[in-house]
Amino acid sequence: MQVQKINYQKELDKVLDGLGQQGRVPRLLLHSCCAPCSSYVLEYLSEYFEITVFYYNPNIYPESEYHKRVTEQQMLIGKLNPLYPISFLEGTYDKEKFYRMSAGLEQEKEGGERCLRCYALRLRETAKRAKEGGFDYFTTTLSISPLKNAQKLNEIGLSVGRKTGVPYLMSDFKKRNGYKRSVELSAEYGLYRQDYCGCQFSLENRGIKG
Repeated sequence: MQVQKINYQKELDKVLDGLGQQGRVPRLLLHSCCAPCSSYVLEYLSEYFEITVFYYNPNIYPESEYHKRVTEQQMLIGKLNPLYPISFLEGTYDKEKFYRMSAGLEQEKEGGERCLRCYALRLRETAKRAKEGGFDYFTTTLSISPLKNAQKLNEIGLSVGRKTGVPYLMSDFKKRNGYKRSVELSAEYGLYRQDYCGCQFSLENRGIKG
């Protein structure tokens, strides 16, 4: 039996259309993988939410790259002029947790099981922080990348959301030229656009030495 594909952009539209009935601005914990990917998402969603950008990426390698991306993320937030406030929260850079998770999957191709587990690792922590902080929703910028599987990301997010009791905001941010807009905004704000996903294995897959 063929599984019917869900249009996650339309699902997001439904949620956004209903927000005005709440009588207040909802709070969103947005997991961000990097400043360039978050640029369009922040421009888009800051019209509807008070956003806290949660930078939790223990997969980033080497450590200097991690700190560079953190700085870029903070710089971008400082340059924006959103309708509703955007704040920043940095998670723990527990890189050993990522290596334990990826043990035995080092040779997997990008987009395979190692990546799916990495998505889940980051989304679980985001949902946990969202619950602790009393957020109304959580989601991730990851679906803006043409290289990321939006269906898998949303399936993981929805599952994590059900377990934690915090609604996952379904999305496919690459839709409606979201990725194209992120490239434009990166140029506008002078953002550093990395040429690999972030982990040691994606770096090695591109033949780049860390």
